[in-house]
Amino acid sequence: MGAALRRIQIGSVLSAFGVGFTVPFLYVYVAQVRGLGASTAGIVLAAFAVAALVVLPFTGHALDRRGPLPVLVGAALIASAGALALGLARGEVAVIVAAAVLGAGTAVMQPALATLIVWCADTNTRTRAFATQFFLQNLGLGIGGLIGGQIVDEHRPASFTLLFSIEAVMFLVLAAIAATVRMPQSPALRGSVPRDEASAGRNGLRALLRHRAMVQLCVLGFVLFFACYGQFESGLSAYGVEAAGISASTLGIALAANTAVIVVAQFAVLRFVERRRRSRVIASVGLLWALAWAVAGYAGLGHGSQAMATAAFVSTYALFGLGEAMLSPTLAPLVADLAPTGMVGQYNSAFALVKQLALAVGPAVGGPMGAALHAPYIVTFLLFSLGITVLALRLGRRLAPGQDQPSLARARVVAQGGAPAEPVPSGA
Repeated sequence: MGAALRRIQIGSVLSAFGVGFTVPFLYVYVAQVRGLGASTAGIVLAAFAVAALVVLPFTGHALDRRGPLPVLVGAALIASAGALALGLARGEVAVIVAAAVLGAGTAVMQPALATLIVWCADTNTRTRAFATQFFLQNLGLGIGGLIGGQIVDEHRPASFTLLFSIEAVMFLVLAAIAATVRMPQSPALRGSVPRDEASAGRNGLRALLRHRAMVQLCVLGFVLFFACYGQFESGLSAYGVEAAGISASTLGIALAANTAVIVVAQFAVLRFVERRRRSRVIASVGLLWALAWAVAGYAGLGHGSQAMATAAFVSTYALFGLGEAMLSPTLAPLVADLAPTGMVGQYNSAFALVKQLALAVGPAVGGPMGAALHAPYIVTFLLFSLGITVLALRLGRRLAPGQDQPSLARARVVAQGGAPAEPVPSGA
């Protein structure tokens, strides 16, 4: 990695480290520590999604017109203010507003970081750059959550204020790092920066909607995030507690298993992914997640011992983690490779918007089903996972060979270049 990309990755992992301090404890903080109840805690969680849906449609144009660095700095400052305000808020309105500010800032940071990686990495290094970011972010979240769990005490509100203050400081560190980044004058940068401000926003949304491969990828992305991330802390957790008799502490172990698989397997999986078609990799993730839902079905509906149910439920999260490790070097680079010159930010923002929509709809659908309709819940999301496989194979037909399997394009360039010419003897 170049110096600029190294700085970006360091800022990204530090911000994830800060987020890890607060995310596992947000519900407890609002509902119990501030005494605002479960309904307000639900509104606060929804405020994150709503804020993201409001700001992301405008983010892409800003990224392509102003560049990702100033957008990232501004978003990090906003997120820092929101985190600090949330840690100090006591009333219902103050907590909801602070959560919305924090949600807006963190939502903009995602496509800004993705666009920066595209600017700093060419097609040869982009896959590894995104895989590294995903690995580091999960590592940061896990370590942050682990340390935060040792600090937090629901009987001491000041301990939660400390957690949110640490998160706010980490966002400030990200802003400071981004402000010092000097972008390299690389081929990747010249291919992504818009030639002028007008070209950055001209008919951007219409052009994106006419791009059938990108539209299909967005549909596929919605199903991916709806069937996995949208269920982690809602439907699947409710199903585990109600159907499989899983305790709250076991839920924490399952989430830790998910993170551990990502951290351990990421770079081993990367070697497998780099040499294969992206559409086939995504299709195989659909099959893997269908297996995960089948294992979850056994955990809650198999009538085995509690120990077997617990092992199956933890294995479900581990299988999801393996699929996530396969997707991290696949989805984001594919979005970048589909984006025309001057529209990388808009494509990244559109895909982030699709993700947020899935994360908003997923808990609303999966939560009630996972708590009460156990067998229909498993069958529904098993079918959604198989749908991922079908959609991925259909997408593969619309991708150019270099987009679907960049390693083939690189090999073809090397082959066309041939071996160096033999030197001509001086006496010839």
